[in-house]
Amino acid sequence: MINELFNLNGKIALITGGTHGIGMAIAKVLAKAGAKIVVNDISDEKLAQCKEEYNKEGIDVFTQNFDVTNEIQVDKAISEIEEKFGAVDILVNNAGIIKRIPILDMPISDFKQVIEIDLVAPLIMAKRVAPKMIEKRAGKIINMCSMMSVYGRNSVSAYASAKGGLKLLTANMTCEWAKYNLQINGIGPGYIATSQTAAIRENGHPFNKLVMTRTPAARWGQPEDVANAALFLASKASDFVNGHVLFVDGGILANFGYVDGENDII
Repeated sequence: MINELFNLNGKIALITGGTHGIGMAIAKVLAKAGAKIVVNDISDEKLAQCKEEYNKEGIDVFTQNFDVTNEIQVDKAISEIEEKFGAVDILVNNAGIIKRIPILDMPISDFKQVIEIDLVAPLIMAKRVAPKMIEKRAGKIINMCSMMSVYGRNSVSAYASAKGGLKLLTANMTCEWAKYNLQINGIGPGYIATSQTAAIRENGHPFNKLVMTRTPAARWGQPEDVANAALFLASKASDFVNGHVLFVDGGILANFGYVDGENDII
């Protein structure tokens, strides 16, 4: 019975930005649970490379090149999924960007770009798949939120604004769609060890020291840590979990001070 709770056989899962990092880890876990996996990117090169990576693990992935901020492209891509495989059962809004620029130095065009990709695009994607989920009274939408959904940091004003908005968008989707048996939730990753964070994870790097001294678990998270949370939110096990942001952060949001060995120092 426990295995049945996490069985995704016959489900169609669309993971945006699933060509690398956290998105790929989520897609792999959902595939191993039985789901048919679809991933997108705007780079044919990345799509080809990721297909090889998935195939190495015996995962038959369907790849699509489309821009998540473009409603026409999104509609065309999801129509293709529906024709080939059926309606999307699980949507993971993972695609996103961050621009680390102080507020006074950030061009408004850059601010708008982050908002478009990190906040507006999840709405575009969800609006496109939700009607068929509502029709069949079943569906899972997972929005990739952030620790910056609840607090700020220097130089990430656009990203934090988008992710804070995404947390509330998740809540509002829940208020409107939960009555149709849709579960809409978010994941807030902590600091995760990916290729994008490799340089700042080196011993001696100030940011690595910050993460290690602020995180009670005393380690960087792994993409699989986030992927396992996504499996829970994509499965029957979470059928009464709604409007929630699950923080996968090693306890960093619970910690006011920082950790020095066995001692908490404020």
